Order: sequence, then structure tokens, then C-alpha cells
Amino acid sequence: MGLFGFFKQQTSNKKALDISKLKVDMHSHLIPGIDDGAKSMDETIALLTKFESLGYSKIITTPHIKNPSYPNTSAIILSGLNEVRKEMEAVGITLTLEAAAEYYFDETFLEKVKNLDVLTFGDNYVLFEFSFYHAPSFEEVLFDELIKAGYKPVIAHFERYLYFLGSIEKAVEWRKRGVNIQINLLSLTGHYGMEIKKQAEMLIDACEFDFVGSDCHRMEHLTLLEESLNLPQLEKLNNYLLKNKFL
Repeated sequence: MGLFGFFKQQTSNKKALDISKLKVDMHSHLIPGIDDGAKSMDETIALLTKFESLGYSKIITTPHIKNPSYPNTSAIILSGLNEVRKEMEAVGITLTLEAAAEYYFDETFLEKVKNLDVLTFGDNYVLFEFSFYHAPSFEEVLFDELIKAGYKPVIAHFERYLYFLGSIEKAVEWRKRGVNIQINLLSLTGHYGMEIKKQAEMLIDACEFDFVGSDCHRMEHLTLLEESLNLPQLEKLNNYLLKNKFL
């Protein structure tokens, strides 16, 4: 089970989800101007300020690396990270900001893995995504290459892949192989639709997940989370407290 995703059952009285218990967000798009997330430094700072107000103490932002849409490199991401950190210091934001990436599974990703040219977070975790509409082929090859290279695979937002809706069998199978499963908190609000919400709930009910993250791209996402804390579907996460050894 993923380091960020080790949960224990909560025995106290049930309350609405307090996302500040998560402390760390490991999936977001906050470096300005390099993908479909924050568009400007001002927007980035506003988002980080909001994260801080929600009780987070560490953000691991994960820009897309997807050709040809977002042809980012490790150097581009780390340069952007340094610029954001400078601005954070200037305005007095005290939370910790780190960067990894959200890789799109294609032949260029496999090449990066083989060349050890991959941005990781935590204990060598690598976040990646599949197509939302077409089931992946040769994903077992990817898993083998990642694990052989010493990486720990994390599949982003498993619940959003349309070809898996109604079943978490693949999540169960892949976790047995050592592949980690991440859920978007936004999925539990119904932001992506009711079928995806149900899929996320299935993963949580079965405890077949390792990470939760915001996948924040814009202020609307954090506002929606803040406004949705009392929804019954989010209360399901009250049975789990995120434990994070990085704090």
C-alpha cells in the first residue's frame, strides 16, 4: 500500500470529512502556463493560498507530460517549481511545495522509464494516466519496466476510466502486482458524473486504493471540495485517516 495511502479505521464519532487530515496532496496542476492547470503565477499563488487555508501542509504538484499536447520535460517542471517557490517565499506561503509529473502512457513514457528520466515523489512513486476512453494495451509491460527500474507505479484517477466503470477488478488485480491506485477527491462530489462517483465509492468501500488527491487544476476544484464536505458520499472517507511519513 502506498506511503501516502496507508489508512486506519476511525473509531471516534462520525463527522464530515476534514480534508486537512490528509495534510499532503499528491496530484495537482499548479505550475503556471505549462499544462491545462494554473494559467498564471497569480492563479498559482491563489490556489496554494487556498490549499493552505484548507489545512494542507505539503503539495506535490504533478504537471502533465503528454506529447504533443504538453511536451514538458523534467527540466521545464523543475524550473517552474523554482519560480513558484520564489514567489511563495515573497508572499509568505509556508506550506511545502514539491513537483513530480503525471505521465501519459505512451511509447515516450516507456522510453523515459528505461532511461531513468522520470520525476518521482515520496519513496520513488511515479504517477501516470491512461486514455480515458480506450483501454490500455501492453500495460503489463509498463508495470514490469517501472518495477524493474525501482519505481513504484501509481495509476492516476482509476475511477475515471470509462472502460472500467462498474468493476474494480483491474484495481484489485493490479494492486496485487504492486501497482498503486489513486482516487480523485473530486470524483466523490459528482464533479465528473454519477457513474464515476459510484466507481470511486466502490474502490473506497472495498479498500482497494492507495492514494487520494485533489487533481486540482483551478480554483473551482478547491471551492467544490470545500463546499462538499458535508455530502454523504464524502463522509465515507471518515473511516480512513491518511498517514504520511513525510510530515
